[in-house]
Amino acid sequence: MSSTVWELTIIGLLAVLAFDLALAIIRREKETSMREATAWTIFYVSAAVIFGISLGQWSTNQARGEFFAGWITEYSLSVDNLFIFILILARFQINKNKQQLVLLAGIVMALILRGIFIIIGSAVINRYSWVFYIFGAFLIFTAYKLFTEDEEKEWKEGRVITWFRNKGASPLVIVLVAIAFTDLIFALDSIPAIFGLTKDPYIVFTANAFALMGLRQLYFLLGGLMERLIYLNEGLSVILGFIGIKLVLEALHGSEIHNIFGVHLPEISTQFSLAVIITTLLVTTIASLARSSKSKVAE
Repeated sequence: MSSTVWELTIIGLLAVLAFDLALAIIRREKETSMREATAWTIFYVSAAVIFGISLGQWSTNQARGEFFAGWITEYSLSVDNLFIFILILARFQINKNKQQLVLLAGIVMALILRGIFIIIGSAVINRYSWVFYIFGAFLIFTAYKLFTEDEEKEWKEGRVITWFRNKGASPLVIVLVAIAFTDLIFALDSIPAIFGLTKDPYIVFTANAFALMGLRQLYFLLGGLMERLIYLNEGLSVILGFIGIKLVLEALHGSEIHNIFGVHLPEISTQFSLAVIITTLLVTTIASLARSSKSKVAE
């Protein structure tokens, strides 16, 4: 992408963040209603869809497919990130009138951290193709950990948070530190995942930016649904595991290894990746809601 496109994109993103910050400050004394949260979530999702469709007009159809595959994956990971935000805010009993600004600060920190990892990731990938083996192995390991962890999502206080608490830091400061570390951990997962779907830094950046925009409003929308998406971890583990395998296959092809023990290694297309991601999320959501409904009937 040209420098002009990058500049216009960054200016647009900063404008959206400034607007969201102003809105959070103005409405900090008011609780966000489900209706308002739904409206804003639809707005941001629609903006991402419109951007993705338009990308095929002034770029390529390949870029459009890569954006949607990356955006849906990053959005799913961001929702999982958001659940941890909910647990942290509940654990430290942050007042509702402060949650708006805390959430926005967390989203801004996530965007900055992911931006740094995108720059580092692009530089490393362009110089060392073998890094795909590491990315792929890391995603497969992450998928395994997600699939095998307890069904009850739990946030544990680390040593750094304990240190801040012992030094007399206020709950608000501790929450901001906890969210920053959570953002860092999720950035380590999300960046290899997106690079497994596209190598274009512009698409990597915009997919992450659109995935993070509107999360503040989505927080209030998902608060009541948190316990219903019980299979989200399993769904994300399937997606991350699939992308990890895709990365390893690409690394093997890049090393001119196209067959192993006489078996041809397939090349996974963007269209197939997008289909796998969407299907996995649909099955995960339907299974979660069905299981939750059965549990309520049983109760």
